[in-house]
Amino acid sequence: MDRPAAAGPARRALDPAVPLTHPSVARALEAVTAAESRTIERQIELCQIPAPPFKEGARAEDYRRRFAAAGLEDVFIDGAGNVLGVRPGSGDGPRVVISAHLDTVFPQGTDVTVTRDGSILRGPGICDDCRGLAVVLAVLDAMNAAEVRTRGDVIFAGTVGEEGEGNLRGVRHLFDQTLQARPDRFISVDGSGIQMITSGVGSNRYRVRFHGRGGHSYADFGTPNPIHALGRAIESISRIAVPEEPRTTFSVGRVEGGTSVNAISREAVMMVDLRSSNPAALEALDRRFRAAVQEALEAERARCEHEAPLEVEVEEVGRRPAATQPPDAEILRHVRGAGKALGLTPAESVSSTDANYPLSLGVPSVTVGGGGHSEGAHSPDEWFDTTDSHLGCRWVLLTLLTLARVR
Repeated sequence: MDRPAAAGPARRALDPAVPLTHPSVARALEAVTAAESRTIERQIELCQIPAPPFKEGARAEDYRRRFAAAGLEDVFIDGAGNVLGVRPGSGDGPRVVISAHLDTVFPQGTDVTVTRDGSILRGPGICDDCRGLAVVLAVLDAMNAAEVRTRGDVIFAGTVGEEGEGNLRGVRHLFDQTLQARPDRFISVDGSGIQMITSGVGSNRYRVRFHGRGGHSYADFGTPNPIHALGRAIESISRIAVPEEPRTTFSVGRVEGGTSVNAISREAVMMVDLRSSNPAALEALDRRFRAAVQEALEAERARCEHEAPLEVEVEEVGRRPAATQPPDAEILRHVRGAGKALGLTPAESVSSTDANYPLSLGVPSVTVGGGGHSEGAHSPDEWFDTTDSHLGCRWVLLTLLTLARVR
């Protein structure tokens, strides 16, 4: 087990009042608004530290130093590479984790230089999730500047492995091994805008490999062809009927195989992504996907004249749990209430984020945007507009203080 964060009390219900008029909260909101230019500078600084998939170490170490400099206690990097630090409360309120993810989707060697043109920042990962990382630091600084005291401990974190084939490995490790006592609430700051993700879209991801003997396209005609089998499987998958509600989707995202135009390939591979916000719907889709693959295998075997082997392997490469919570769940009411108190109306949606995993464990969780506006996520042309981005910092701060309860 990794070094634990400070233990706290059992889960408690929250005080329904948003502490907007509390003197220290008012000071903190003023502080986080005044510091927005520094928050943007940090966003740029963090973005220019490469954090490719499974190689987030340099950015994690920088984040650890920032946590330590801000006075957090028990600052460390756990066995998965997550960065943690604790801001202790008085011990009689809910323990809250606030986090952003350190990793990007971009491979090692990507130019992560950020350029600025007026209010527009451009660079790979400048919003997803360097904005979230910067907002978490801004919230911490504002709490310190205003000498805010909370009843619950606040655990600040930067997680690894949120993107793609990272498969939420950071937040899984955080909850399964690092934290000795399960927290009461979880907030992920991810992306831009005044928006909240209320439930987690689950995904099952597979690598499907058909493989056989191969041969010459003319001399060995009639030998089972892995590419033909793969094509049959793709065609069958494309005809799967899925419900509109709960929204359920599938995609063949990558196809590989073949050596030349006049060869029967020895293998053919596809990567498949299945998604739904409903666990039962996702599992039903999973069964139909597996049936389509098996039927394609049998059909190609039956078509061929030769008894040469043809096999298929279905390898799971990712599984993110689908997790829902009622629309009027307590944590969602408080997030909306914090927005309303600031004159903001958060947009609501469902998606796949770090919050999926704690939600699947029964921990009330939400993902919130960090303000501003962005487009082009997961592309080298990603950009972030800083116009009114301070509103996101204010909302995240007030949300956290509502959940952790101010003394």
